[in-house]
Amino acid sequence: MSQVTEKPTADPPAAEPPEPPYRALVVDNDPSHAETVAEALDRVGFECRVATSGVAGAAEAEQAAFDVVVTDLVMTDLDGLGVLERTKAAQPEAQVILVTGHGTVPSAVDAMQRGAFSYLLKPLDIGQLRAAAQRAAETTRLRRANLELRRRLDEKFGFEGVVGDSLQMRAALERLKRIAPTNAAVLIQGETGSGKELVAQAIHQNSPRKSKPFVALNCAALSENILESELFGHVRGAFTDASSDRVGKFEYAHGGTIFLDEVGDMPLPTQIKLLRVLENGEITRVGSNQPIRVNVRLLSATNRDLEDSLQSGAFRRDLYHRLKVVTVRLPPLRERRQDIPILIDYFMKQFAKQHGKQVKGMTSSARRRLGSFDWPGNVRQLRNVVESMVVVDYDGLLDRDDLPEELADPGTSSEPETSPGTASLAKLVGKPLDALERLFIAETLQFTGGNREEAARMLGIGERTLYRKIKQYNI
Repeated sequence: MSQVTEKPTADPPAAEPPEPPYRALVVDNDPSHAETVAEALDRVGFECRVATSGVAGAAEAEQAAFDVVVTDLVMTDLDGLGVLERTKAAQPEAQVILVTGHGTVPSAVDAMQRGAFSYLLKPLDIGQLRAAAQRAAETTRLRRANLELRRRLDEKFGFEGVVGDSLQMRAALERLKRIAPTNAAVLIQGETGSGKELVAQAIHQNSPRKSKPFVALNCAALSENILESELFGHVRGAFTDASSDRVGKFEYAHGGTIFLDEVGDMPLPTQIKLLRVLENGEITRVGSNQPIRVNVRLLSATNRDLEDSLQSGAFRRDLYHRLKVVTVRLPPLRERRQDIPILIDYFMKQFAKQHGKQVKGMTSSARRRLGSFDWPGNVRQLRNVVESMVVVDYDGLLDRDDLPEELADPGTSSEPETSPGTASLAKLVGKPLDALERLFIAETLQFTGGNREEAARMLGIGERTLYRKIKQYNI
């Protein structure tokens, strides 16, 4: 006789089958009990397989992927702990629920220490079994989704560290992939901190010139005389401190790529000399009349509107057209907020390794704060904030108490009725709870760029539950 009993209360209504269905493996020496458990899970949308021995169950777990394994603890050939061990070895993300009619505190503790998700006693309550199986399966799916995200981060989305999955960044990456193999001059436009030099490095690393030097120079940081010496080099005696010959950036980068950052700040006399280099492929060291042939790909970047500089005469139109054979615009971070969660995870992993810290993750509250910030310093500022949080953290979980001062919660007014938070809350008072739930789900989905896995994690619910609510509220 089966040891699965129904409570007097009515069975919970069958839940909508998940998309795709959760896969469960039921392992029990008692075929009748195994079939009863499988049927109970099947009725709420699980796709179940049954094994009637520990050895057979372990073999199934080693050959096929399951979201949850429900196994009896006491079996004649291989017990439940053995099934647990072999399942975890074959698929570490899968969750295992142990079932026994001979439960003791030590055996339960032992099972949990070995990685069991839950420990249920016979006779089983169907509601308890289904709830445990659903939580276990959701945990498995979430862990596999996180592994896939980490894999994508490890691959850096296939383009040398340019991290982003928003529509804007996908378009930029596709453009970069077409540009990189060529020798075309590229003008990279974007606000300070948006990653212009990183993109320039990515273009170089994905070009035929990648084995040659990549040389970067910030044009805004140097005076006219020093900038020319840095670009073209000089000969001994060219000026007071020129005690020896010096190779400039163009000559040093021969065969490779030179990146001129903030090219819009270049003085007009230097612009004329740069134009000659681009037209003739020759540089002349300061103080010399001997031209030197160079073969260099030029990438440049600016955070200025060069069209305005053309109108004012601060930038030469002929040089402008030489520099912008191809243009790449990097959107500011506030225009691609969908990339913030991906960037957070990328930087957390990077800085945890760099600083030797054990970081398990970041709380939803801290993520919401980072997601709502406008990031005037763009990706560079986000990078610095996450590094700061990793450095100051002490418990392995980045939270609001780890945020730097510029992201600390704004102070509230001493007059509660006039504070922005109270005013916002007042607008919600009196609305039905389902309307509020729909609002929060819709806003969270918009924040995550439609990523249901991330939205479910931030809302603290299972992805399957989120899927049902999306359909329920027609979001």
